[in-house]
Amino acid sequence: MKKYRVGVVGATGMVGQRFVSLLENHPWFELVVVAASPRSAGKTYAEAVGARWAMPTPMPQDAAKLIVMDASHVEEVAQKVDFVFCAVDMKKDEIKALEEAYAKAECPVISNNSANRFTDDVPMIVPEINADHAQIIEAQRRRLGTTRGFIAVKSNCSLQSYVPALHPLREEFGLKNVLVCTYQAISGAGKTFETWPEMVDNCIPYIGGEEEKSEQEPLKLWGHIEGDCIVKAASPAITAQCLRIPVSDGHMAAVFMSFEKKPTKEQILERWAAFQGEAQRLQLPSAPKQFLHYFEENDRPQTKLDRNLENGMAVSIGRLREDTQYDYKFVCLSHNTLRGAAGGGVLLAELLAAKGYLD
Repeated sequence: MKKYRVGVVGATGMVGQRFVSLLENHPWFELVVVAASPRSAGKTYAEAVGARWAMPTPMPQDAAKLIVMDASHVEEVAQKVDFVFCAVDMKKDEIKALEEAYAKAECPVISNNSANRFTDDVPMIVPEINADHAQIIEAQRRRLGTTRGFIAVKSNCSLQSYVPALHPLREEFGLKNVLVCTYQAISGAGKTFETWPEMVDNCIPYIGGEEEKSEQEPLKLWGHIEGDCIVKAASPAITAQCLRIPVSDGHMAAVFMSFEKKPTKEQILERWAAFQGEAQRLQLPSAPKQFLHYFEENDRPQTKLDRNLENGMAVSIGRLREDTQYDYKFVCLSHNTLRGAAGGGVLLAELLAAKGYLD
């Protein structure tokens, strides 16, 4: 595998920092550009981030020395890289325009943003679930008039805990209804306890737009390509509540599910243990060897103990049991800025590289 030259657009924010951290010593990708707003442009990355570095490991030395480029200077950035990761904090219409500008400059965009998730010909991919949706890229290129350029997105961070657990059961047993309550870490809002002291000893029962994403985005992941569009799946019916809780990293979900053909508990556990996706089959560098881990203990998974499982790229599941109103209920956990954000973006880029879409 050749080394791809990579840029991070929105590099000074929390997800951008996580991209920078993950790209240090990556076997396939070399970080050569960091880009951000005009107020950061012209400074070294270390100067631009300053005391706002929020990662648990030190800032990579090579990245610290890079001069921050203006993210709006699309052609200038695009000429220096093979593709970019995008994690900007802007209005949705501005993000859509920026990402499309990079794509039209023949620079593929791997986006952490939500702006293009429901664009008909933009694939929203979790590599273990719907790697085949990458095929829509050719239709998108025709629309954009590009040869290399395209946009691919990852799904919302809260989905990464429960959708992978539901996926191996969905078709075989006819997943019918899902109720999910998510308990989401403050890093999902780009915050730490130092920058958001109001969250200490607190819980906020509202995260703007999150419940709609939690109910609708899985249906696109489970959809199919029809002509030049990805058509959403008709089922299951999903209802969600999303809460912000005083945890630094890690999104947990309590899930209730009903089926057309109710499986046994043993069948569910077997499907989870055996499940592998395209990321595992291709042995992508960031892929967890075991994607879904089931804990037998009644008090697991726990956020502090289990969010970093397999470098934060695995999903932890526990407390599977029958329910009085649904067929079964369980809890699950994923690391929201690793599997849920930048790590999932890097894994998506690895998938697209392995499939030849970044050449």
